Formats: sequence, structure tokens, C-alpha cells
Amino acid sequence: MAPAHPLGESRFVTTADGRRLHLRSAGSGEVTVVFEAGLGMSGVCWGLVAPLVARDARTVVYDRAGIGGSDDGPRPRTLDRLAGDLDALLSSLPGPFVLVGQSWGGPIVRLAAARGKSDIRALLLVDPSDEHGDDFFLPGTRRRMAVAGPLTRTLAGVGLYRLAARIGAALPEPLFTQFRTENFGRRGARALHDEVRHFLPGLAELRAAPPDPGTRPVTIVSAGGGVLRAAHTASAAALPHGRLVVAEESGHNVMLDRPALVVEEIRALISAAAAP
Repeated sequence: MAPAHPLGESRFVTTADGRRLHLRSAGSGEVTVVFEAGLGMSGVCWGLVAPLVARDARTVVYDRAGIGGSDDGPRPRTLDRLAGDLDALLSSLPGPFVLVGQSWGGPIVRLAAARGKSDIRALLLVDPSDEHGDDFFLPGTRRRMAVAGPLTRTLAGVGLYRLAARIGAALPEPLFTQFRTENFGRRGARALHDEVRHFLPGLAELRAAPPDPGTRPVTIVSAGGGVLRAAHTASAAALPHGRLVVAEESGHNVMLDRPALVVEEIRALISAAAAP
């Protein structure tokens, strides 16, 4: 018999339009922790964090549409549509929930939480994309983002995109092989292309109408220096129950560089979510 997958049992959730979203679930407890990955990434990027959290709670790691084991989704892959798929996932799971989003996953979980599910109790944003970062709205950033998707697809077509998988080198086998296969081939490049096209428009929407987390605790783990750190600081200060945690000596992928820190912050929010 094959060994159990480190991220848990595999199953699918069907959306209202008949698509399947792939998830893996492990652990048990009063609280369900749902993990949202960054731009174009499958859920396996949480492979150093979710198994440890599963000792204290139910964990759900899933693949967005067009990524990993999930079906493709309708285009355009706007922030609203990504959050809509997360809504569908949450509707199939028992709460209360702690939502954890890294990079572009941060805005996705923020939008889902603001849309009214009362059993979303807390958010952890791991070096999130942040509309307070003025650099995102400069002409040079728009030019770079415009070429990022097409360039990625070109590199995938000639096999060079796989070299970028080294960012997940801390993942043990078989998770690293899965990470490379799901995220750095042609399909992974297409998913990144589809999402990155709507990254800056999505940030502009957030700047115009920031999602309201209500009274939920929101912890922001910031690895960015300079403008991004300043953006995270401003975002945490603007929230009624915001908290900033600085991930020293970490790059953008804090869940791979400093997994113990991420696990510690999730556990703190699990305790808050479980309180009556």
C-alpha cells in the first residue's frame, strides 16, 4: 500500500458550474485551517507548514482552478473569481475557519472573508500582495507584469521554467517533485499567465474598496523590506485587530524559509478562533 500523502487525504469539491477543485485534508479539531497559495502555485507549497498545523486542527490545502489537480476555470481569472472558488470550497467544509494566504493568496482570503461568512474567525497573511505598496502602481511595474506571463510560458515551452522550482528545494520528497511538476511545467506557466494578467487590476480594486475584515484578528507576516514592509505596516495599523510580525532572514516564500514562524502564528489564531 502506498504511504499516506504528507498533506492528507485527496478529494474534490464541485463548484456550481460543475468544475472540480482538488484538496487534501488532514488532522482534526474544532477549527479548520484553509491554506491559499500565491500566484500560479499549487497547494503543495504549504508542505512544510500544514503537516505541523494538522497536529492541532483540521487542515485543508487546495489547488486553485487550472493548477495542480483542479480543473481549469473560466477566464478571466480575476480576483473576484478566485475568491469565488474559495467561497465554494469553504461552503463544503466544516468551520470555524482560519484562512491563511501567501502573496496573492492574501488578497484572495481577505476578499472571501469580507463577503460575509461569519464562521471565518481569523486571517493570517504571509508576505501578502498589498495595495498600500505604491510601487505596484508605477508604469515600470505595469510593464514588467505585462511581460511576466508571456515570458514564463516561453520559458516553460523550452523547459527552462523548471529551473525556478529551486525555490521549493526545502520541501522533502516526494513533495518537491510534486511542487516542480505541478507548478513549473507548461500548465503551471499557463496558470501563472492567467492570474498575473489580473494582478494589478485586482490590487487597484482593493485600493479603491478595501475588504472589511470586521472584528476578526488579522496577522500579517512581513518578509519584505522597504516599500513592501511599509505597506504591510500601514495595512496592519489600519485594521481594528491587525498585528504585524516581521520574518527576519526570510525571502518572499516565508512558509518555505521560516515555516516554524508561520506555524506559530497559525497556532495562535487557532486558539483565538476556538475561543467562545
